[in-house]
Amino acid sequence: MAGADGDDSLYPIAVLIDELRNEDVQLRLNSIKKLSTIALALGVERTRTELLPFLTDTIYDEDEVLLALAEQLGNFTMLVGGPEYVHCLLPPLESLATVEETVVRDKAVESLRKISQEHSPVDLEVHFEPLVKRLASGDWFTSRTSACGLFSVCYPRVSSTVKAEIRQHFRTLCSDDTPMVRRAAASKLGEFAKVLELDYVKSDIISLFTALASDEQDSVRLLAVEACVSIATLLPQEDLETLVMPTLRQAAEDKSWRVRYMVADKFSELQKAVGPEITKNDLVPAFQNLLKDCEAEVRAAAANKVKEFCENLPEDNREQIIMTHILPCVKELVSDTNQHVKSALASVIMGLSTILGKDNTIEHLLPLFLAQLKDECPEVRLNIISNLDCVNEVIGIRQLSQSLLPAIVELAEDAKWRVRLAIIEYMPLLAGQLGVEFFDEKLNTLCMAWLIDHVYAIREAATCNLMKLVEKFGAEWAQNTIVPKVLGMANDPNYLHRMTTLFCINALSEACGQDITTKQMLPVVLKMSNDQVANVRFNVAKSLQKIGPVLDSNALQTEVKPVLEKLATDTDMDVKYFAQEAISVLALA
Repeated sequence: MAGADGDDSLYPIAVLIDELRNEDVQLRLNSIKKLSTIALALGVERTRTELLPFLTDTIYDEDEVLLALAEQLGNFTMLVGGPEYVHCLLPPLESLATVEETVVRDKAVESLRKISQEHSPVDLEVHFEPLVKRLASGDWFTSRTSACGLFSVCYPRVSSTVKAEIRQHFRTLCSDDTPMVRRAAASKLGEFAKVLELDYVKSDIISLFTALASDEQDSVRLLAVEACVSIATLLPQEDLETLVMPTLRQAAEDKSWRVRYMVADKFSELQKAVGPEITKNDLVPAFQNLLKDCEAEVRAAAANKVKEFCENLPEDNREQIIMTHILPCVKELVSDTNQHVKSALASVIMGLSTILGKDNTIEHLLPLFLAQLKDECPEVRLNIISNLDCVNEVIGIRQLSQSLLPAIVELAEDAKWRVRLAIIEYMPLLAGQLGVEFFDEKLNTLCMAWLIDHVYAIREAATCNLMKLVEKFGAEWAQNTIVPKVLGMANDPNYLHRMTTLFCINALSEACGQDITTKQMLPVVLKMSNDQVANVRFNVAKSLQKIGPVLDSNALQTEVKPVLEKLATDTDMDVKYFAQEAISVLALA
């Protein structure tokens, strides 16, 4: 019996080994995903002595299997016996951190970073730190790139001698011959700087930052810009001018548009990191240049930051800086040749009105909004309309209403259905801001026209829009303006439009309340139960199920029940099914 027990306990590892050697990738992948179950079955001792060595030896597989393995090992601490044995996980992860596929290496590094926290300071120096050194001095660039992500997690918890070695290794990797390694080092520079003592940030990191920011490869230089944000937040104000700003000025005028794009993209973060004085003297001119850049991508990235940049300017002279330096550039961008630039600007420009106040908005920004509302690109017009609430707070929407209307009408009839869909979604917001009289006079017909659009998604959104409008303007308004028009569509020759009537009734019944639903909507639904088209009939059953809870029991028993019973004996399968479902949901059986 004991022998049988022994064989039993070997069974999971035997299955695993078989499956891991199977030709079918999917089987191998499933086996890796069950690793934790297998480790539990084996117990901590055998997981350490048999399973991990086996896994370390078999790391020659498809990338997706290796990716799953790298992920699993990050959660294995308890399965090898807890933190005191966590170093047993290092050999397989070290192998995974050197494979060719980037995704696998990144996952292995992520798992290593995770388990580094579970090492005691002694184990960190004895086991983890030597692994980092081996990776950092590996022959292949793959292991050296992986090492870059591990310095910052072990640095804070090791002795000063080891710290000096780690700094030296990082310095070496920053000037590695392979661009991929320098790129990895540049991407981790800010993170590494955060765990270093301030003196070493000044003595080591700044020189590395300067070197990486003037690297021959633009892909390295642009990552140095990201590090700039972290480094600037660490340094005292008085050191920024000498240590960081020369490099940042150079990056903002870099010959590669990708680097300039990165500066524009990180501009708000840089602005917060360097503080108000440097912003005023250095960043304002740099921002102007980025807004006028010869590359459209850079202009678009900078345009995206206009509102944030202006918000974060020092309050005492914010208005003066915007009016004299930023606004002239913004005016030029309104008529930019590239639609992405105009679209980026349109999504933030409305936010300037809250910063500049009523008079400046009317005098300087209003003409720009109006110009953008007439832009030939639908995205630009849409972005302006979707941000109207900012302007409404400052000057009231009436100032814009005359130009708004043609823009809304054009978008509502745009050939692209997605543009039509987007404008429908803003309708309740617009209605709330323009008021009920203006809405009835100018926009009501549009909302009704969408109900008979040839694209179903538009008809569906238009139905939902009506419900939101009724919630905003009330049941009485619905009874006078919307309900008669919706019910009128019940006699439309096109069955799709007749079905839209039912969808509208479903959406409106709750908002309109019992009285209107029973007296005006219910008779129309019941009449449509005799429709020639089965799709309409089964939607009648679905509608009755939906509006049933709004009706009183008398109407349900005397009017709804006979119709549903008739539909339950219909010749069409679907009509029968939905009628029976409605009967059981409304408990009319």
